[in-house]
Amino acid sequence: MQLRSLNSGRVIPLPELSRRRRLLVLVVCSSSLFIVGLDSTIVNIALPAIGRDLHASVAGLQWTVDGYALVLASLLMLAGATADRVGRRRVFQTGLATFTVGSGLCSLAPGLGWLIAFRMLQAVGGCMLNPVAMSIITNTFTEKTERARAIGVWSGAYGLSMALGPVVGGLLVDSVGWRGTFWVNIPVGLAAIALTARFVPESRAPRPRRPDPVGQVLIIVMLGSLTYAIIEGPALGWHSPVIMALFAVAAAALAVFVAYEARRTEPVLDPRFFRSAPFAGSVLTAISATAAVGGFLFLATLYLQDVRGLTALDAGLHLLPMATMMALGAVVSSRILARRGARLPMLAAGAGLAVGGVLLSRLTASSSLASLAVAFIVFGTGGGVVNAPITYTAVSGMPVSQAGVASGIASTSRQIGQCLGIAVTGSILAGNLRSGPLRTGFVPASHADWLLLSAYGAVVFVLGLITTSQWALDTAARTAAMFGSGEPRAVGPLRLRPGDLPQGP
Repeated sequence: MQLRSLNSGRVIPLPELSRRRRLLVLVVCSSSLFIVGLDSTIVNIALPAIGRDLHASVAGLQWTVDGYALVLASLLMLAGATADRVGRRRVFQTGLATFTVGSGLCSLAPGLGWLIAFRMLQAVGGCMLNPVAMSIITNTFTEKTERARAIGVWSGAYGLSMALGPVVGGLLVDSVGWRGTFWVNIPVGLAAIALTARFVPESRAPRPRRPDPVGQVLIIVMLGSLTYAIIEGPALGWHSPVIMALFAVAAAALAVFVAYEARRTEPVLDPRFFRSAPFAGSVLTAISATAAVGGFLFLATLYLQDVRGLTALDAGLHLLPMATMMALGAVVSSRILARRGARLPMLAAGAGLAVGGVLLSRLTASSSLASLAVAFIVFGTGGGVVNAPITYTAVSGMPVSQAGVASGIASTSRQIGQCLGIAVTGSILAGNLRSGPLRTGFVPASHADWLLLSAYGAVVFVLGLITTSQWALDTAARTAAMFGSGEPRAVGPLRLRPGDLPQGP
């Protein structure tokens, strides 16, 4: 392999890493994805306990999750570009340290405002983990078959964290309280920092992308103002001057961002990408599907604990079938992609989310556990099957040099979807609850939310039909030609093998 000196920029040849060391690098990188995935599910299980202890409203609980997702969505692309420029191991270690410190501070938060602030600090570290870990794996496992297997293991770590998260979170909340849900990240983070220093080689891109601070600030302004307006709209009033001004700021930031990026040589997000129907569809699919899953986890946790009166552990066990189907669905989806392409998994995902949302809209405070399990399994299947097609359609037909950027945008779209999904579902719930208690008012107040999740699934289904059509593939070919007609395509239906694409966020 080769290592580029961080001081002189010279490429220094190094001996190939041994198989044992490559496996250790994979373990370290997989651990970062594991703790990030575990943290997201554990925090959802802990929301009712956090609400009771810190006297948080529905909006406060939304911010506990969305503060993290907002920062992650805003900084993912910046973190990946920074790692390519200054060194992937250096940025990865910084991310691990920041995430670990943020987790410790979250466990000590004296109030809701402090908890939200520390969750945002966590996200600053989290944004440096997954995209950078993928870059490290790609540069460590250079042989295609071995790389595919490594990415499969890396993706499996996310599936395992999704399956274990509800149960681990329930155990921690019921035994030591919600603060204990953040303690689990600390020993894993410290071990990963030490192992990274010992076994992960430093590397950076030969030609890193130029920084784009203006574009990055515009993304933060757009997402921040939009999310704040959606979450605080029910309390302040949708027609209040503050909310209307925030929506206007978000729209203006988007317009300026599009115009500014179109004139840059190396933009953080090249508007020409959206001339490819598969790419544009993958962004919309990522936002819709992740909004559905994020909204589901937020609503289901409140339903199980505040309406059904279950303990955190029992709630986690009830969510386990959904989380398990998400993990299994990701594996099955990648295999179908390798043989049949993206259409079938996308249609199955859209149908699962849509039907699951309809089933959930029929829940009452006394629904049978069997009907609850069926609804969760159907919804979880749709949520798991959709992940691999998102990345696949994002990079399909793109030149190799642009595939990483396209995949990064797809990952960012997932975080935007989670952020907006929780913001919208929570705002609808809060608006319908009015002044009634959550225990008695949740079921009627959440009816529109469940149907909204079903609508997200319908959008995914329609996009699956459109983005896999011959017309869509032709637009991808024309877009690829704009970036260099002589360059090989990143991926095609007959070239993908199971594990070639990441399943996680």
